[in-house]
Amino acid sequence: MENTEDMDMVIPELQPALEEIVALTEQFCSEHLNEEYRRLCTEMVIELAELEAPINKGRPTSWASGIVHALGFVNFLHDPSQSPHMTSPEIAKGFGVSQGTMQSKSKMIRDGLELMPFDPDWCLEALLEDNPLVWMLEIDGLAVDIRMAPRELQEQAYQQGLIPYIPADRQRPRPQPSSKTRIIQFPSGPREPTSPKSSQKAEDDAPSLFDGLTE
Repeated sequence: MENTEDMDMVIPELQPALEEIVALTEQFCSEHLNEEYRRLCTEMVIELAELEAPINKGRPTSWASGIVHALGFVNFLHDPSQSPHMTSPEIAKGFGVSQGTMQSKSKMIRDGLELMPFDPDWCLEALLEDNPLVWMLEIDGLAVDIRMAPRELQEQAYQQGLIPYIPADRQRPRPQPSSKTRIIQFPSGPREPTSPKSSQKAEDDAPSLFDGLTE
């Protein structure tokens, strides 16, 4: 099992619950999802334990189902066009828990980790390229799509761990217009600047992300 060093950093009181939940998510993902979901589930369990979420309270199956559901929320697992895909009832049935129990734990996890759809920290690799939250960075006080920036800036962002890879190295070739293609040019006029929202999530300065979430 990978991440053993990270698991060793978890406080002893949470170790048994962590290992049991990881075993459940690994089995479920191996049977119903894929290797990437399995890895992300393990990382999420460890993250929760490091934040001292009460994973030793309640049934391990409840936490395991909530973790898969939370990751599915981030990556639109319910979307039939995705592969793999599963509905909420199917996840709950796979773990043998009620939908209410699963959704309650999922909400606790999403609130504690401040998860959102397409969350860059928990996004599947297949969704990274077209995920705007991954590539919007603040440069000199302005929100910039780093994919449009010079390669030098992309390298700096990559070296700082802000983006998963250098976009300039993965540019897809653009189709060339044929001789029969008529390009229509529209007159340009003054445009008011827009201020795209920053995708960076604010840091939580509270003592614990899971204060009061012990039910």
